[in-house]
Amino acid sequence: MQHDLYEFLDILKILIRHPSVVSAEHSFFRVLQRELEEIGVKATWYEGLLVAQGNKPDSRYLSAHIDRHGLICTGPNEFQYAAFIASNRGDLIGDSVSEQTFTKISERYHGAAVSAYEPWSGVYRGQGVIDRAYVCPHRGNMVFEIHGLEHVVAGTPVAFQDKLKISGQRISAQLDNVFSAAVIIYLFRRGYQGTAFFTAQEEAGRSWRFLLEWFQRFANSTSQLIVLDTSPYATTEEAEAQHLVLRNCDSNAAFHPDMVRELENACQILGIRYGFKDEYIAKKNIERKNQGKNPFSLGSTELGRIINASKGLIQGATLQVPTTGYHTTEETCALSSVGAMIELLKYYTIDINP
Repeated sequence: MQHDLYEFLDILKILIRHPSVVSAEHSFFRVLQRELEEIGVKATWYEGLLVAQGNKPDSRYLSAHIDRHGLICTGPNEFQYAAFIASNRGDLIGDSVSEQTFTKISERYHGAAVSAYEPWSGVYRGQGVIDRAYVCPHRGNMVFEIHGLEHVVAGTPVAFQDKLKISGQRISAQLDNVFSAAVIIYLFRRGYQGTAFFTAQEEAGRSWRFLLEWFQRFANSTSQLIVLDTSPYATTEEAEAQHLVLRNCDSNAAFHPDMVRELENACQILGIRYGFKDEYIAKKNIERKNQGKNPFSLGSTELGRIINASKGLIQGATLQVPTTGYHTTEETCALSSVGAMIELLKYYTIDINP
């Protein structure tokens, strides 16, 4: 497992250095395509989607969104959170665990280094430092003021400068969701022969459309889709109470019970600690009710959206690593969770691949 971790972390280090701001993911798709084709994996590019296929494409289906939070220039020295520009909305309504965490962390962006880039080619357009970040009550979005990017024109994506940090038994970076992309690349290197989807604009709530269109193109349906991601927790203690996070459902749909049980059984066989995020939220909401506070929502996932939109023709389960520092360059995950994700997916997708 130690060798597995080193190989995986090497992949993650490379991918983190390439920007992939919501709605400006094209250059990152090119990076993934190169990594896949160098190891002999077929990679096909569709609008908002890169599909990688091994020699048994129907044996397993994995999916991971590859967009990361960043900024879009919206005027002279004015930058807004890209996800809410991409989705044409301002909806920080405050009812989810992730969103409540998000609105509390604006001060963490002060002094953060950022880089502007050309979205198709990834060409560097300059760097700057965030002077101020605040939630604008009129536009319902987080607005940034940046020193050093005064020359950037409207429409230019701006990524947080990032690199992988390893401290003790934890890793930190903007892990959501380049972490899962690196996991999939690693699995292909180790012999994965199924299909993997890399989707764009998940943070803007659009990625499920690209994925659904692919299944519709080929008149396919499945109950075997596994969507990989990170899952935010407020404290290190809460995050590290489990190695991996499963779900029975989200706010959009119930997940396939057989798939959920298969992943749960695999965790038990491998001795991996796991928790259910929906059960965690339900417990939190009992506490909040007793405190007279509004409940958290169950959250919205790519899988729940596609189950709902396809009326159950596309089904599956989610598999996530618990993290803290959500949506910042300090998002942190325990190495034990990294190892557990790799071990479970190798067991489930390679060792017993039909």
